[in-house]
Amino acid sequence: MAEQVLRVIGGEPLHGEVTVQGAKNSALPMMAATILCKGECVLHNVPRLTDVTAASRILNRLGCRCHIEDDTVTVAGDTISQYEIPDADMRQMRSSIMFLGPILGRMGACDLTMPGGCELGPRPIDLHLETMRRMGVSIEEEGSRIRCKANGLHGARIHLPFPSVGVSENVIMAATLAKGETVLTNAAREPEIIDLAAFLNRCGAKIYGAGESTVVVQGVEQLHPTAYTVMPDRIVAMTWLCAAAASGGSICVRGAHPRDMEACLSALESAGCRFGICPDRIFMDAARPVKAIADIRTMPHPGFPTDAQAILMALLATAQGMSVFEENIFESRYMHAGELLRMGANIRILGRTAIVRGVPKLHGASVTAQDLRGGAALAVAAVGAEGETVLHGLSHIDRGYADFAGVFNSLGGKVRRVLF
Repeated sequence: MAEQVLRVIGGEPLHGEVTVQGAKNSALPMMAATILCKGECVLHNVPRLTDVTAASRILNRLGCRCHIEDDTVTVAGDTISQYEIPDADMRQMRSSIMFLGPILGRMGACDLTMPGGCELGPRPIDLHLETMRRMGVSIEEEGSRIRCKANGLHGARIHLPFPSVGVSENVIMAATLAKGETVLTNAAREPEIIDLAAFLNRCGAKIYGAGESTVVVQGVEQLHPTAYTVMPDRIVAMTWLCAAAASGGSICVRGAHPRDMEACLSALESAGCRFGICPDRIFMDAARPVKAIADIRTMPHPGFPTDAQAILMALLATAQGMSVFEENIFESRYMHAGELLRMGANIRILGRTAIVRGVPKLHGASVTAQDLRGGAALAVAAVGAEGETVLHGLSHIDRGYADFAGVFNSLGGKVRRVLF
């Protein structure tokens, strides 16, 4: 059966300007949070992604009215009438679990199954369920279905063993309409958490400390609708910066928030890239050669983000010297390494560590994206490689990048999306 692939002819420097899209990891929980509002919310700067379409499908199945037009999503959460998410919809994306908190907060019940999405190793939902139990939810498992019920959520003191972004978001969303005060400690500090809290506060929630390790939520009676603009996607911005660097070019990324990208920009600076930083844009020049980085460790924010690990590895595959990565967030996050080997990279995986010895040049090959960021990494490698690369598995890339080929071409790349 025919599939769409990217044909990338590399070897030419990328130059120009690009406006970064809205953040997927901010837009999706915000869409789920509209369930908590009685009225019509309008979200701007939402990227056109398959994950956004999947979230819209779930909202409509629940009885909400969700409409997407260009980069604007309109959701009428007051018409919600169902609390069950079909298994087929849960399997569409791993972040589908983010609907648990808001559905429970609004309906007092939620039926769902295990989420799908990228295969990044075990990412169990046990912690999501346990935090909901602490807030008064009873949970029963019937075959593959998980049935959650609550006679009114109540506040609780919750300490996370690990600062999980998804769990932090679920607790915050559920707590907005719960009775009393919820205190969440060891909470995730990612900028997307701050964005979600800012949206909910504009709707009338009382959330304090978002972006810090302790978040306090005072429950309110109801939330009202609002309009809100989603923050820019820092991982997409990192992708375009690494693509320009891999090709030996220069770029201006408009609409970015450099303050949210300090760990990423510091790594690129260590690799020899030169920057001009403004509050809402990043100028970068990356004439070759790129230098290796001795120690890159993925950590919760404000550390180096796991979502940028594969993208940076693609760049450092042709750096001078040896780079060492340590993946501390997800297992199975080095699946792109085997595909980079097909392009001539020298990478050795030892458990959670990847040792990358830079080679002078990568060459084109037939490669397959096996997850979202790994697919982006292969495209980054391809624009700096000699010859043509054929990239399969575009369904993964479409989950997180809008007009992927078009952006490369706007920078002078030679990228075609064709049937194969």
